[in-house]
Amino acid sequence: MVEHITEHRCIRLAEQLNAGCQCNSLDRQRLAAELERVSPGFHDEVMAGRPHLFSDSVTFVSGVHVKRMAELVAAVEHVVALPAYRAHVLAYAPQIAQHVPEARGVFLGYDFHLGAGAAQDWPQLIEINTNAGGGLLNAVLARAQKANCDEVGAYLPGDLSRESPEHLFLAMFRREFFRGHRVPGVDFLRTVAIVDETPQEQYLYPEFVLFQRLFAQAGITAVICPPQALQSRDGALWQGETRIDLVYNRLTDFALETSASAALRAAWLADAVVVTPHPHAHALYADKRNLVALSDDALLMQWDVDEATRRVLAGAIPRTELVAAEHADDLWARRRQLFFKPAAGYGSKAAYRGDKMTKRVFESVLAGNYIAQALVPPSSRTLNVAGDACELKLDLRNYVYDGHVQLIAARLWQGQTTNFRTPGGGFAPVLTIPCSA
Repeated sequence: MVEHITEHRCIRLAEQLNAGCQCNSLDRQRLAAELERVSPGFHDEVMAGRPHLFSDSVTFVSGVHVKRMAELVAAVEHVVALPAYRAHVLAYAPQIAQHVPEARGVFLGYDFHLGAGAAQDWPQLIEINTNAGGGLLNAVLARAQKANCDEVGAYLPGDLSRESPEHLFLAMFRREFFRGHRVPGVDFLRTVAIVDETPQEQYLYPEFVLFQRLFAQAGITAVICPPQALQSRDGALWQGETRIDLVYNRLTDFALETSASAALRAAWLADAVVVTPHPHAHALYADKRNLVALSDDALLMQWDVDEATRRVLAGAIPRTELVAAEHADDLWARRRQLFFKPAAGYGSKAAYRGDKMTKRVFESVLAGNYIAQALVPPSSRTLNVAGDACELKLDLRNYVYDGHVQLIAARLWQGQTTNFRTPGGGFAPVLTIPCSA
């Protein structure tokens, strides 16, 4: 167990451990046993096409950074609750986002960089996602760790040290159902559809299977299907002859605007099914343009956001601005200090570091709907990969529901943007170094 130390030393110690502790803590046999509980051969099925899904080691994070990420989540929730903020972001959101359901939206993903080099007081929020994947995979991964050095005995963050993630996640889906269902006489969650485009081809498809098993163990029927397999009829949503109570929405069609999503869209707008996460949640949290408002202190003051909340937002959110053609010369001149993202983007698609950007790509960014964020280089984790010390970039994902951090996981990679293609990289459990108050 790591003794409690001052905040500054705590941050430094986490950096030193990430640079110097190269032990492999993942028990591959235990991981295989966890996955084989789903069905015989499931482990091989998962790993065959995903050799870099799971890293062999943990990532260390200071307790002060864990605390401050939670403070940022609370600050964002405070602002999101304001009528002025909602009016502001819904003004540029798709029309469907004007429909306001009772469900909050499962698995908000708050993604942070800790910054490279000198220890930063505040983790930097890179983006918020509304269909953050990997929560259940990371729950399995956490159980497959072995404490082969003293450092790996540190506490896990979030709720993982008190309740199992599976318990928290199941309770979350049930809470979403009770918040949002409108079916008379139905007082418990019976059926779930896990929906994504061509789900079996998705990289995180194994997680869908894990959720299906989790629901089944709780007596809940769960189907995995594409959106076009759903039908809206008789005041309900159906998959074949199965009436669906709740849709766990993993689509990146955030506004449900494609023809494939027509039945799901109709049922959601009619409150005939609980959909989570949903277009309204995406508009409130995940549209990248929202970061412009959240990092604009003058605007926040106009909305009467208190000084303490503004201080947290200013410390944790890099300055973000809209990309506009009239500012092209200025943006090009400052591009090396910026990261460019599409407003409705996800998974690092069509996102560019300014210092890697060509003039041709910049012209396409100007013509698109983009934001530019002050560049915050990720911190690093050095691991032993095939006998050599290998430095990997890392980010931290906070899985959040209803303003509460349920689990924190790291992603390790090499390259311009986050990926699962790096030997030694992938998801990694986060171990917290406790700090003194």
